[in-house]
Amino acid sequence: MKTQTIWLARHGYRLDFAQPSWFETATYPYDPPLANLGEHQAQDLANRLRQEQISQIFCSPYLRAVQTGTRVAQNLNQPIKLEPGLREWLNPAWSPSLPSLTPRAALIGAYPQIDQTYQPLCEPAYPESEGELYHRTARVIQILSDRYPEQQILIITHAMAIQGLTWGILPHRPPINTSCCALVKLVKERDQWHLDLAGDTSHLRMLTP
Repeated sequence: MKTQTIWLARHGYRLDFAQPSWFETATYPYDPPLANLGEHQAQDLANRLRQEQISQIFCSPYLRAVQTGTRVAQNLNQPIKLEPGLREWLNPAWSPSLPSLTPRAALIGAYPQIDQTYQPLCEPAYPESEGELYHRTARVIQILSDRYPEQQILIITHAMAIQGLTWGILPHRPPINTSCCALVKLVKERDQWHLDLAGDTSHLRMLTP
């Protein structure tokens, strides 16, 4: 039977959640790295996925997602593709302008797993409504599922984006746990998508600080 699997995971716990004062002096205050807890969660996620036959890894270009994806990529010996269409929701209530991120050159220098040849699918515009977020994430997951049939894909992104990606192929909009490094598993069999995991956290040793 021909199947396709898409795994979705949120990045690990972020530094500005653990140390709110970090935001005040950061060069890129809307692009925090992982906290120590987040690093442990990312490694737990990598260990959980070690035996899966994942052949494509896509990450939001935010630092915390790249750091999470790198842990998995190292275990699987796979590159990671930075996709702007997987960005955090560009909600004007969260930031007064388009958030500045760690420059791509700096990311490539620090994380050699990044695929420098990858061509992005889309670049979201600021500001963005909730409906626009869901539209772009639905578009991204449809393109990826069409482009990589019969493969296992991993997408590492943000809470609202995970919800949008899931709902992009499951229009009945099931409830999803989008806590840090929780796993969503979507499987396509006989041209029908179904939800195998709705945000599993059983692989994580630490859920909260």
